[in-house]
Amino acid sequence: MMKYRNMTLREIKENEYDLLQDFLYEAIFIPEGVELPAKEIITQPELKLYYEDFGTEKADYCIVADDNGRVVGAVWTRIMDDYGHVDDDTPSFAISLYKEYRGMSIGTNLMERMLELLREKGYKKASLAVQKANYAVRMYEKVGFKIVDENSEEYIMICLL
Repeated sequence: MMKYRNMTLREIKENEYDLLQDFLYEAIFIPEGVELPAKEIITQPELKLYYEDFGTEKADYCIVADDNGRVVGAVWTRIMDDYGHVDDDTPSFAISLYKEYRGMSIGTNLMERMLELLREKGYKKASLAVQKANYAVRMYEKVGFKIVDENSEEYIMICLL
């Protein structure tokens, strides 16, 4: 466990898995001036795969940022056919923090701890997809992710472990 001010990074508890739905919604990147989608968007099949039956697959790992008993951020991985999918042995990342906790290095700490965990578990690489306009691209590069592919809107990034 790691402290950040009064923040603790720890593995998620089974009774907290439902929080992943909230964090998935928080993770949706909305460019300036674009209206936030309805919360129901996370029930679409391409988004449900980030949280549905979490904890049942081999690469289902989640580390949360706990601020005095309140979970304020999460990074989680799973091998899924998402936008960042590169192969069936590579976990894809999802990360999200409540807005008021962004810009405090908590996301970087969560990412670093998850990369460490994946190394310990024997994974060789991790992947993610991120919209090109998302400020988080710089953070992903800082922790070791490199752009390996792109389309008109997103980068596919990989971190070799």
